[in-house]
Amino acid sequence: MRPSPLLIAAALAALVASPACAQEAETLFRNVRVFDGQSPRLSAPTSVLVRGNRIAAIGTAARPAPGAKLVEGAGRTLMPGLIDAHVHLTFSALSMEQLMSPDLTPAKAEAAAAEEAKAMLLRGFTSVRDVGGPIWGLKAGIDKGRYQGPRVWPSGATISQTGGHGDFRTPAERSRRFFGKASRAEEMGATFIADGRDDVLTATRENLRFGASQIKLMAGGGTSSEYDPVDVAQYTLDEMKAAVDAAGDWNTYVTVHAYTDKAVRRAIEAGVKGIEHGQMMSDETLQLMRDKDVWLSLQVLRESTPDMAPQRIEKRKGVIEGQPRVWAAAKRLGVKLAWGTDFLFEPALNATQNANLLELRQWFTPAEVLKLVTHDNARLLALSGPRSPYQGKLGVVEEGALADLILVNGDPIANLGLIADPGRNFAVIMKDGKFVKGEPAK
Repeated sequence: MRPSPLLIAAALAALVASPACAQEAETLFRNVRVFDGQSPRLSAPTSVLVRGNRIAAIGTAARPAPGAKLVEGAGRTLMPGLIDAHVHLTFSALSMEQLMSPDLTPAKAEAAAAEEAKAMLLRGFTSVRDVGGPIWGLKAGIDKGRYQGPRVWPSGATISQTGGHGDFRTPAERSRRFFGKASRAEEMGATFIADGRDDVLTATRENLRFGASQIKLMAGGGTSSEYDPVDVAQYTLDEMKAAVDAAGDWNTYVTVHAYTDKAVRRAIEAGVKGIEHGQMMSDETLQLMRDKDVWLSLQVLRESTPDMAPQRIEKRKGVIEGQPRVWAAAKRLGVKLAWGTDFLFEPALNATQNANLLELRQWFTPAEVLKLVTHDNARLLALSGPRSPYQGKLGVVEEGALADLILVNGDPIANLGLIADPGRNFAVIMKDGKFVKGEPAK
């Protein structure tokens, strides 16, 4: 028995009205000049259409449907959202005194980190790579809309040897292996203290189980840790290879904290894909990184800050001295470069995140700086492959890319200083096709 025409019409009407067939929201950015993430020059005035969470069309093809929101660009610059490739959302939101306080709970730490994540998004940073620390609750809250914040590529707890850069124990806390009790930092999800191949495998797999997009290992001494001098190498080749093997089985990669030639070369031999810091490397090691296709995630660190402990200032001297040379040499030699801030334990520093980008003018043109913190950093995020928590292209303004966008009051290629004052100069911030700032009334 054939259904009646009335039943067919009703079924079609219901299908059209269903959420699956509902038209995606559209926004038209009209009369904008585009920095596409790569070009050294802005485009001629054009239009960019966003549909849902993607860039749907650019130029004459950008024809919105009735009811679309309109952003009048008036010749201002539309560019990709900024990306910070080295953050610690929790560690940067709290001082060392707060982190060590017996009153600190996971909920309090998450609340503080959520506040800073919102501020970071309002500075135009729409994506970050969190390379160590408590992150799972905050990331889930951002992705579910409970918190405002950037997209997060999480590493989870850092993985450190006993006495390594991620050993955050107080003098009163003894080894878990010998005395059976996890340290407070381990219980808070800040670190895994893992010795030997088996422990490193377990720590790596535990982070992957929780959703790590990449693994962070401590391969050398650090300036913000109590026990290890900066010059020491950490983890044997076999231990590091265990992490690389486990991450590779999950089709992602390991990046390591390391400053010196010895630490970096051992990590490269183990098969890591990224080096964080590296300010004490020689040109020969940089050439090895280039030849092995290893990323260098580098920072522009200050000699000291108002709240920095004297011990930390002293430990940083060699790092600070090597910093200008390594930036220049890495660029000259063609090493794959990424930029990040790596702010730790001084919440007041977070407000200088945008201004930190201006320090890159020592080695890069303004257009190169913008490319580094959009297109190039996005390429590093893409190294997570199928473990990336967000599928889609970032760091560019092109058809099909994810709609993470900033409308800048002016031309940041002509005046890079515009990005240092996002409150005044970022008229619109959009993440995933949704307005974070500057939504038009219509």
